[in-house]
Amino acid sequence: MLATLAEPPLKGAGLVFEPKYDGIRALVHVAPRKGGADVRLWSRLGNEKTTQFPSIVQALEKWGAKLTGPVLLDGEIVALDADGAPAGFQRLQGRIHLTSAKDVARIDEAQPVALIAFDLLRDDQDDVRGQPLTVRRGRLERLLGKRMPDGLRLSDQVAKDGRALHERAEREGWEGLIVKEAAAPYQSGRRSPAWRKLKMLRQQEFVIGGWTEPRQTRQYFGALLLGVQDAAHPGSLKYVGHTGTGFNQKELARVSALLEAREITTSPFSARFKTNEPAHWTKPELVAQIRFTEGTDDGKLRHPVYLGLRDDKKAKDVVKEAPAKAPAARATRRRQVPRSASRGADISLDNPVVVQLRALEDARRDGSIELPHGLRLAVTNLAKPFWPALKLTKGDLFRYYATVAPYMLPAVQDRPLVMKRFPNGVDGKAFYQQRSRQENPPPGVRIETIDDEIDPIGEPDAQRLIGGSLITLLYMTQMAAISQDPWSSRVQAPLEADYVAIDLDPGEGTTFSTVLEVARLVHDELASMKVPSVPKTSGSSGLHIYIPLAPGTTYESGMLFCQIVATVVATRHPKIATVERTVRARPRGTVYVDYLQNILGKTLATAYSARASDYAGVSTPLEWKEVFEDIDPRDFTIRTAPTRFKKVGDLWARLRTSKPANLETVFKKYT
Repeated sequence: MLATLAEPPLKGAGLVFEPKYDGIRALVHVAPRKGGADVRLWSRLGNEKTTQFPSIVQALEKWGAKLTGPVLLDGEIVALDADGAPAGFQRLQGRIHLTSAKDVARIDEAQPVALIAFDLLRDDQDDVRGQPLTVRRGRLERLLGKRMPDGLRLSDQVAKDGRALHERAEREGWEGLIVKEAAAPYQSGRRSPAWRKLKMLRQQEFVIGGWTEPRQTRQYFGALLLGVQDAAHPGSLKYVGHTGTGFNQKELARVSALLEAREITTSPFSARFKTNEPAHWTKPELVAQIRFTEGTDDGKLRHPVYLGLRDDKKAKDVVKEAPAKAPAARATRRRQVPRSASRGADISLDNPVVVQLRALEDARRDGSIELPHGLRLAVTNLAKPFWPALKLTKGDLFRYYATVAPYMLPAVQDRPLVMKRFPNGVDGKAFYQQRSRQENPPPGVRIETIDDEIDPIGEPDAQRLIGGSLITLLYMTQMAAISQDPWSSRVQAPLEADYVAIDLDPGEGTTFSTVLEVARLVHDELASMKVPSVPKTSGSSGLHIYIPLAPGTTYESGMLFCQIVATVVATRHPKIATVERTVRARPRGTVYVDYLQNILGKTLATAYSARASDYAGVSTPLEWKEVFEDIDPRDFTIRTAPTRFKKVGDLWARLRTSKPANLETVFKKYT
């Protein structure tokens, strides 16, 4: 049963009021058995969530062991903050697509969760969906009892008069309320007016510190630049955002005259920020009343609307108003969590680029995002499915790259890039693009001309995108290039390879365990030559082993070295390794040890690159000890990999800092 968005009354004899929890809606089946209970969790779309929330399952097993028969509950899985209170959905995003039990256990410890039950559908042999909500609720309260294990809670509920709960929701910054008809039955799978959502809107005063010039046919000004007193910089404002909505023509003219009368030449804000249009500054004297939905993670206003000027509030008294801290939901003991751990589930929450991208996708709008160094990039179709089976969008890919850019950009710095574009996602038709086809890309996107006698595409004045900047990375993402595929050489010396790679490509019927076994053999062969190497997953089904080269090494020399290594491994271990190029001629169950990717212009997805694999994999740098133990490449996805990168650091930096291979010694030994 789903709620409709409406403006329901806050008082009524036949109504009950509950918080709108910001989590994952869940149907929960609990059946007692000897020594415990069987528990299964499903999302409202029918996706099983049981393995993703082990702490909730444990709590339900403990509770379910005392039941006399099976039950079916409706509720919300929520993240908990450091005080044990329900927190926002963003803290759950990091675990939604995890498949590894080890990763699930790790994130379950870092980010505690709870199930908040609010309805009962089946009680033992009784299907209670046809009974009134008040009856179902009474049976639910009796089943849960007064003492519930950590991880299981009962929703708050108020009957008849929801005004006090509404005031609390405004005070504490809740997402909203659910208003339900007390006598209504439960209607499975339907969106019913018997349940209505009441979205919360917040209001606050903000100081006007400037305005922007109007665009197109608009008159007077484009948007007001808003701030609050900056405690860290007394006498100046902290920027919180801008608004250009809520004005009629008369109010635009009135406010414009007041602003121009107070115009000054320097900004009253404590820090610089980018505006959509040229900015003008004003004495920070005017105070505006602003309505907005919420504050973003970087302190900006979401969906601000101008309501009017205030003459009863002094600008010097306007400070940031934070919602009061919400107490934990009723009928449970609080689970205390270290504050550092509670922030560990999503390392991108304080990234302003990620916040902008999320806001645009949530609003299902195209728009421009502000990037460092005053750059801007137009982005479109963020809600477009890129991995439909996983419900991952173009926006998810954007946010992944914005998050991991500090690790990725050094890996592609100064390197020409090849694009494989997926304009309709991984299930659609893809095509390669070697050169930049846009004459005027956004400012900051680096494009260099490669000598046509050098460039493999052989076209005069071949212009290629060059990696190393955030705007170039995101510009390519906007063009639906899922992976980042750089040359092994830099544009300054295009014929000199900085590294070579051995690509381990499993054939039909070959397990990833065999890939790891071959990787270990390659490692041992390289170690016997005293050649350093750095492994990474391919982001799909294979594994890559990179070797750093000395300055001035040609592509031909690097490829010859890889050919020697590959041939030695395949000759010594023919049951699991092959250098046979023809796919049909390769023995079943073997790994193709590919050395031919080291030709000028051929590319592999770089470390930290997303891939168009069925599991939205990420090419993830590894330590050799992981290869010798065991790994599952499907553990590293655009959802899960950023947390790993934050924990282990930039393992790929070793490729740039290790002592390069001495190829002359190897050639003397094998040629």
